[in-house]
Amino acid sequence: MVCVLTVLAGLAFMFSTSILLQILACALYNNWWPMLAALMYVLVPMPCLFFGGGSTQFLTSRDGGGWFNAAKFLTGASAMGSIAIPAILRHAGLIETGAMFIEFTSFFILVCTVLCFHRATLDEDW
Repeated sequence: MVCVLTVLAGLAFMFSTSILLQILACALYNNWWPMLAALMYVLVPMPCLFFGGGSTQFLTSRDGGGWFNAAKFLTGASAMGSIAIPAILRHAGLIETGAMFIEFTSFFILVCTVLCFHRATLDEDW
């Protein structure tokens, strides 16, 4: 029981750190354009919820099918959008380079959080 609570607390801390960095990228440079990447954070889990039954198990399986393939594609496209949006905003001159790198760090921490959650759900019986 203690191990599950420790894992959940660690995941909550990682997720909170990611959101904090997202907000800091906007607040430190007094420019709220980087918050567009937060929209992608909402869109990334949606294919898993709608097409995968709320589980991430299908992302690592080789099972085919139209809906599973569509969910894998949409998950990948929205994840790449999380990287592309800050890069495009920087290229357009709407955000500073520091804000872009903070956004990338935020996304990296969020991805690590999701991977740790996926690994924890494989190991433990929640």
